[in-house]
This record gives sequence, C-alpha cells and structure tokens, in this order.
Amino acid sequence: MYKALYRKWRPLTFDDVISQQHITEILKNQLINDKTAHAYLFTGSRGTGKTTCARILAKAVNCPNMKDGNPCLECDLCREADEGSLTDIIEIDAASNNGVEDIRDLRDAAVYSPERCKFKIYIIDEVHMLSTSAFNALLKIMEEPPPYVKFILATTEIHKVPATVASRCQRYDFRRIRQNDIVERLLYIASQEHIELTPDGAALIAKLADGGMRDAVSLLDQCSVCAEKIDAEAVSQSAGIAGNEFLYEILEAVSESDISRALNVTSQLYDNSKDLTRLCEELILQFRNIMLIKVSPDNAGSIIAVMPDDFERLKDIALKSEIDDIMDRLNQLQICRERMTKVMNKRVEFEMALIKICSNIKNSVQAIDNSEFYDKIKKLENKINSLKTVPANNKKSEVITASSPASENEPVPNVHIDIKNVKEDELTPCMQWDKIMNEFRRINPAVAGSLDGSTAATKGNVMCIFTPNRFFISLFKSSKENALSLSKAIYTVLGQKYKITARCTTTVEETRSMAEQLIKKAINSSIETAVDNNN
Repeated sequence: MYKALYRKWRPLTFDDVISQQHITEILKNQLINDKTAHAYLFTGSRGTGKTTCARILAKAVNCPNMKDGNPCLECDLCREADEGSLTDIIEIDAASNNGVEDIRDLRDAAVYSPERCKFKIYIIDEVHMLSTSAFNALLKIMEEPPPYVKFILATTEIHKVPATVASRCQRYDFRRIRQNDIVERLLYIASQEHIELTPDGAALIAKLADGGMRDAVSLLDQCSVCAEKIDAEAVSQSAGIAGNEFLYEILEAVSESDISRALNVTSQLYDNSKDLTRLCEELILQFRNIMLIKVSPDNAGSIIAVMPDDFERLKDIALKSEIDDIMDRLNQLQICRERMTKVMNKRVEFEMALIKICSNIKNSVQAIDNSEFYDKIKKLENKINSLKTVPANNKKSEVITASSPASENEPVPNVHIDIKNVKEDELTPCMQWDKIMNEFRRINPAVAGSLDGSTAATKGNVMCIFTPNRFFISLFKSSKENALSLSKAIYTVLGQKYKITARCTTTVEETRSMAEQLIKKAINSSIETAVDNNN
C-alpha cells in the first residue's frame, strides 16, 4: 500500500528534525542527564515538528538503548512506538476528544503503572481545543502526577491555553522552518524517491509551504504524480497558482496604473482555473518584497527569498512606486484576502481590489481637519454662555434702529410714537408679514432664515417683530446691511417706513438648548460629509 511522503519521511530521531536545533539540543541534553520534566508544552505554526518531537521524546525517554539523546530505533519498544502499537504512549486528539469526560478517563487511567515502559506518556495534540471543564480536570493531575507519568501538550494557538496549565509545563516555541532548509530537505527526499526535482521547483514549493515542512512534502507528493520533471512551472500548475510571468505582468500593470492590462491577465488566469485566493496571497507576498526593497535596498537580498532574476524585476517595480502607494496596495490586498473567505464571488472581490490599487484609491479615511469649524462653534458657545439668564415671563426686547431708504414723495406715518413707550397689548397684527418675509428672502436669502416662525405687529411708526430665534437680534445689530435690507422689504410691501423693535419669545435657557442641538447636528453633518468625500 502506498504511503504518503510526509508520513514516510517523518523524522524518527532528533537529528532528523530541521530548523529546531534550539529545542532538540535541550531535549537531548535532558535525556542524557536523566532530567526530563513531567510536562512539556510545544507551540508553533503547523508543520514545524511539534507532534514529531513529542513522539521522538516519548520513544527516547523509554528506549533502553538510547544513543546521545536519540532513540535507537532498533529495540522492540522503538519499533512498536513507530508503528503506533505501544500501549504506554497514548496520543489524544483534543480536537475530537475535548470534553471533561475524556479527561476524566485519562485521569483514571493514569493511576495505573505502565505495562512495559519506564514511563507512561500522554501526548495531547491541539490541546487548546479542550473545554474549560476539561482543562480544569487536567490541571490537578498535571500538578501532581504519578512519578511514572509524563505529559506532552502540543498547540498552534498558545493564547487559548490557560495560564494555570501553561505554567506547569516546560514551554518550547517551534520556529517556522527556513526556506533554505526546506529546499535542502526536499531535494534529499526527491533523490531518495527517484523524483526529478529542479532547484527552482523546490524553491517555489518551499515558498508556498510558508515555513511548514509537512505542507512542503505533501506538495512534492502531489507534483510527483502530475509531472515527470518538477520545475517551477509544474509546481504552479499542480498547486493552481499563477506562474511568475503572469504575476509580474500584474505587478507591472499596477505600478503603471494600467487597469485594463491587470484585468485581462486576471481573466486569463481565471479561465485557466487558477485559484484567485492563492493569486491574492502571491501578490501580497510580492508587494511585501517590493516594500522591503524600497525601504532597505542594501539589505533586501538577505531578507527576502527570491531568485536573482526575480529580485531585479521586483527592484525595477520598487523604483517606479512610492512607499505610501506600496503600503496602501498591500493593505488593500490584505483586506481583499480576508473578504474573499466570506463572499460568494471571489472574482468580483479580487477585481475590485485590483481596480483600487491600480487607481490608487485610498481605502482608509483620511484625517479630517475641522479646526476652523470647531473654532467657530467655540465662539458661538461662548456667546450662548455669556447671555444673562432672565425669567421665562420677562421677554427681552431689543431695538433695531433702521429706516427705509430715502425716496422722493415717500409716505410717512400719520402717528409718531416713541418706541420706548410701546406696549404689546396696544399693537395691531401685521396681516402682510408673510409678503414682507417673501420679499426679504428675495433681497437677503442668507439671513431671512433667522426670522422663520416670526410674526409682527404695528402701532403708528413702530413695528414690533416677535421671533423665537434670539440670534436674529445679534445678526441685525451686528450688520447695518441686514437691518437696511429688512427695512427695504417692509417699505416695498407696506409703502412706509417704520422704527423696528424685536422681542424674543424664548428664554435664554431655551435658546441655549436649541443652540446646543444645532451645534451637535452641525458637527455630525460635517463629519459625515467629510467621510463621504474621502470614500
């Protein structure tokens, strides 16, 4: 029966584990000096060797013929452990056995001594998947285990492991495997399996594996049945990704703001069944390389892992772009990649992102400078607060000294009355006030709104305006033109000139409340308008 390459070539000793020497050397020294801990916590991204090292440690600690901290692989215990039939090494998948009852069963079985080995080893994979109750059940036995029991916990999400559990373990952080190490290992496996793997094919597999050895070997296995010679082109076809040429066409189209070209290349890739999600990930990786070349051209060669020819092409693209544009494009693509997992049509989402990055449409809202706007609001608030409070039944009366424009043969009032002696109950309502307001709106539309809701009454040569808006008085007292334009509107409709007095029908407190509401409304409206303009 065929055995998958990642299973066939799983390391069997610590010396076979790559890129994790900082961990394997410590574990070997503990085994040599017989100072192993009762609980270990292995954490890191997928495919970095956590479960592999847990199995090697479980074998080595029980191997009677241990060699320099490595299991001998020749004794019955090592062979049975490799076959998965050694009953004293128990592997538990916490993803499917995460309940409190599962851990209680483990705790009950742990009190029994091992059958054939020196130690009974519990390997709990994906331990972060345990429920809270299961962690609590595990905690007690991990704190005071029998002398013949050891625990090895493995997780990709260390932040989900309770601190009470992690603090009782020796923690080891597994690093992502270096691309050069992956390439070297892939070429070795290919030579042993009689697979023709080129260096550029191995490099592309290593890049796609993103630091995971298991993913790299699995992709090699997949490519081996699709092509006799595994080069970069064969890897691209097998993995459903864009080749370098298509990728650089898109990058160059973006740098030149050529939307049509970028969309045409995308259409070709889509018609050839290329994975657009993977294409988005490749573009993110390449824009990251362009960003590093832009900010650190001297050291970029040691930071990014690309072929020499590819490096020169990326360098040319970096020279054509500004760092702000590069970072914004990178941000746009990252948002697109996240959204592609949630939308029904990935092509539409990707094409929208392409149009944005080609057109340099900013995705983030720029800072809004409302300093002048807020200064005016502050002055208005100060005016409101400076008003003196008056009783609600005492209506404040202000005199606006204004006369109609001089005109030959203009009518004059028959009765002259001192404006100071006019009482409200002596006034006659002005029945043509609506016509006056229409004329005023025609003459001075910007100020006419301050008289909305107002009425007027007259006696002799005096006209009294009753308004709920206290700001009407400020507007007309501060500007002679405003007063004259109102006087002109009155004269045009009524045919005579009046001395004008104004009385506010609201108290200072009511006016302040109205003003505060208007200020809030104005602020919200200004911010919404600014956001809409930025979008």
